Amino acid sequence: MSHPPVEQRGAWRALADHADEIGQRHLRDFFTDQQGRFATFSRQAAGLTLDLSKQRWNETTLSLLLELARDAGVPNAIRGLLAGERLNLSENRPALHTALRLPADARLDVEGEDLVTSVHATLDRMASMVERFHSGQWRGATGKPIRDVVNLGVGGSDLGPLMVTHALADYRPEGVHRIDVHFASTMDGSQLADYLSRLNPETTLFVLSSKSFTTIDTMTNARTARDWLKARLLGGDREEGVDEALVMRQHFVGVSASPEKMREWGIADEHQLEFWEWVGGRYSLWGGIGLPIALVVGMQNFRELLAGAHDMDRHFSEAEMSDNLPVLLALAGIWNVNFLDIRAHSILPYDGRLEYFAAYLEQLEMESNGKSVNHDGEPVGYSTCPVLWGQLGPNAQHAFYQLLHQGTQSVECDFIAPRVRYDDVADPATRDHLMSQHRLTLSNCFAQSRALMLGDAALEDEGPRPGHKRYAGNQPSSTLLLDRLTPRTLGALVALYEHKVFVQATIWDINPFDQWGVELGKTLAGETQRILEHQAGLDGMDDSTRGLIEAVWAAESREPE
Repeated sequence: MSHPPVEQRGAWRALADHADEIGQRHLRDFFTDQQGRFATFSRQAAGLTLDLSKQRWNETTLSLLLELARDAGVPNAIRGLLAGERLNLSENRPALHTALRLPADARLDVEGEDLVTSVHATLDRMASMVERFHSGQWRGATGKPIRDVVNLGVGGSDLGPLMVTHALADYRPEGVHRIDVHFASTMDGSQLADYLSRLNPETTLFVLSSKSFTTIDTMTNARTARDWLKARLLGGDREEGVDEALVMRQHFVGVSASPEKMREWGIADEHQLEFWEWVGGRYSLWGGIGLPIALVVGMQNFRELLAGAHDMDRHFSEAEMSDNLPVLLALAGIWNVNFLDIRAHSILPYDGRLEYFAAYLEQLEMESNGKSVNHDGEPVGYSTCPVLWGQLGPNAQHAFYQLLHQGTQSVECDFIAPRVRYDDVADPATRDHLMSQHRLTLSNCFAQSRALMLGDAALEDEGPRPGHKRYAGNQPSSTLLLDRLTPRTLGALVALYEHKVFVQATIWDINPFDQWGVELGKTLAGETQRILEHQAGLDGMDDSTRGLIEAVWAAESREPE
């Protein structure tokens, strides 16, 4: 017999009643009423400290949320995720990104196959590739060492590697042949055109990252890159012995779940990295999709990234729910979205190396949990994923913090920062200056979350203030401190958010591992492209789309001025 929907069950109703009791209480009152909130609502694991004391809740709230998680089957769901059960019901497959970071001596049998062996075979092939690049032995068709690598991918094949390579740029290995990595994702060609105008075709290689190897954005850029290489390396001044097969062999690497399509496109078998159907694109940076990361930080640091994620996987599997960082972070979000009606969530890193972390989480969370039907295909009767956005905190202070402090809607915020930075700088004077700047950054991070919490109460009594200088406060936030930003702690941080998304999806009874919502737009785009190119077939178009297409046709038919 099936269970009633989650919002009709006792645990949810108990939380709704509890929200009626305390939902209007101000955060400053929680701190006044309860001493030691930091100790009560903070936890540590895998080099991370999570402070949830500035959430608008108390111990009763957390107890009720934990009961909701148990009622939704979160403990069994965690076990099923890590064991490889077919939790992606709409596509009838497991979601095994956690298998990508299992150590080599582990074993994970899924439906009669040990996945660890194939995962590490791909990692070993990737390590061999990286060694060839870093030793200067990967040479282009004319014999010159590859110097620039352009990753052609979109979504998870772009955002993950882009985010991590930027975050860990300090970890470039010394004494190796330097490889500069670039990223092109936009189908309009603007990013790629910029690279092609500056890079040397003799020393440039392209990584084609696409799970299906049919993604139109990626394959359009790939064809442009291929034609650019052929035009410049196979032209009238070509060197002796340089032919199309050599260009394709030495200037392209493929990462895909479709080796047949890679081979058909022209990528040599030994220059392919395997990507499995049981890994979603936005969960894929841990395997072959992470080749650009390994090219920047080296294979040893890439393996440390995997080890950090595995640290969090073990914590997620072994820790009691009341001490489990992903579970607690997820429950804070459930409380805000479903019981306090807070539908916006801002990600605010206070470290310039995490510049792309908010963009990465936007895809991870909104593509995963931006769903409105449950596992049975029935419309849900409650809110699911909030709208996520963010930016580097010090920059955002001069942009949208005005809305956070004095706007008309509540926003949950995640503040993220390393506890220590720059203490390893060799020059003492430079070290002191940079460490002072880091303390200034942390001061802003802590002060902003305090101001969002307390509002006017954070100020010394200055008497009555005009309305435009009043601060309501009462904006909930979480703070995540990394011991340091290292490959290992970054791996743990990303895995923390992956598991948070999964816990919330389990409670909401939705599938976080499919993304059918993007398919309709792709289908209509193909139809629209055919109409634009052939200037025919407007029948059946709505009036707005018809008008826009006709405006393009009119512009294309004009003589250049």
